[in-house]
Amino acid sequence: MKSLWLDIGNTRLKYWITQNDQVLEHAAELHLQSPADLLLGLIQHFRHQKLTQVGISSVLDSENNQRIQMILAILDIPIIFAKVHAEYAGLKCGYDVPGQLGIDRWLQVLAMAKPDENFCVIGCGTALTIDLVQGLQHLGGYILPNLYLQRDSLIQNTKGIKIPDSAFDNLKPGHNTVDAVHHGILLGLISTIDQIMQQSPKKLILTGGDARLFAKFLHHYHPQVESDLLLKGLRHYVQLNSALSKA
Repeated sequence: MKSLWLDIGNTRLKYWITQNDQVLEHAAELHLQSPADLLLGLIQHFRHQKLTQVGISSVLDSENNQRIQMILAILDIPIIFAKVHAEYAGLKCGYDVPGQLGIDRWLQVLAMAKPDENFCVIGCGTALTIDLVQGLQHLGGYILPNLYLQRDSLIQNTKGIKIPDSAFDNLKPGHNTVDAVHHGILLGLISTIDQIMQQSPKKLILTGGDARLFAKFLHHYHPQVESDLLLKGLRHYVQLNSALSKA
């Protein structure tokens, strides 16, 4: 059984095509604020794949999601949009209004949550998202600007200082402005994670584009790096959704 999995974020559209548990194809593209148009360009390719279902994680508003659904209807197969629930598969959402929690964060937590384990799940993407899970209870979390958003904000709001790209490669005091900026931003985010990790025992899970970078500076927690955590959560969500609909 071949499935299509879509992760539609604020800036990128990622997709996976899987057969059973094997990823046959994976791509990520900037959608330039027009994910429906990007998807329209991919739909003929998807039509030739003989897919049986589509699972979607989308941060878009309802109008854009409707456009996505209309385009995918060309495939004439079941389409399942993942949603945040107050409780799903025993996992309880820690937000007062569950719908305000990002679907990407919910799926990442859903992928990891286990009855007798505690986790700190960190998404190292456009934003640094931190979610805490105690057993099957999501405790809420934190959202911070990532490394590059912080650097860009500093450039835009600081007169007379031009900060070229440089490596976020260590936490030592910088001996020039470029290093001082990069090391300072990285130190701030690592220190935040340290503070959260020291509050109570938990397993550290890192996912997203900068996961391996952060893992280098958090090795003392023996972090587990998960490259496709959202995909795992989305597949889990859809499997449960299908099972519940058949019950």
